[in-house]
Amino acid sequence: MPKLLLVRHGETEQKSSERLWGRTDVKLSRLGLEQAERLRERLAGVKIDTIYSSSMKRALTTAEIIAAEHNQAVIPCVELREVDFGEIEGLSFAEIDQRFPELAAELKTERRPDFRYPGGESLGELGARVAKFLKRLNQHTDGDSILVVAHFGVLRSIIYQLMDMELRHFSRFYLDLASFSILEHYPQGAILQRLNDVSHLEGLERPGQSS
Repeated sequence: MPKLLLVRHGETEQKSSERLWGRTDVKLSRLGLEQAERLRERLAGVKIDTIYSSSMKRALTTAEIIAAEHNQAVIPCVELREVDFGEIEGLSFAEIDQRFPELAAELKTERRPDFRYPGGESLGELGARVAKFLKRLNQHTDGDSILVVAHFGVLRSIIYQLMDMELRHFSRFYLDLASFSILEHYPQGAILQRLNDVSHLEGLERPGQSS
């Protein structure tokens, strides 16, 4: 399997740093566009053979900005769309604590294999979509370097599946907006070579600050 360069999209107009946006197709904010430009600069000298992106605007725009430096077309993939949060779509964590206290407690601990967002998608369904995408990578050679631009839940699922980690540990790490991670795959298994690198965002406004 090729090397995977994993990028989470930038900040959105509806504040993805503060609220859970899944199937709502929100756009990048001004800050999100600046973050994507920083990613473009960061990855300008990196070998990229193919670029896959979620078909949602926030990821696709991030991918297209990065692709401008690599003379590569972006391949949109519906399998990489964010998880459907159902009834908690668009809520902040404070609002989830207030309206769904039991769910809020579970989101902070280990996840059951059958965990499902109320009225939305299960982690098993998300994993099945991601597994379908990962089959695409079989067409690439081991020397290829593949950029994947997607969402928090999707990228975590990619990492967990390729590293053979148990679903109950799904909430054990975080990926910031516009972060960059590297997953290298060998016959013996995958190695997470870099995780949640945001050094390229130094000096930018932090999400939550006023514009």
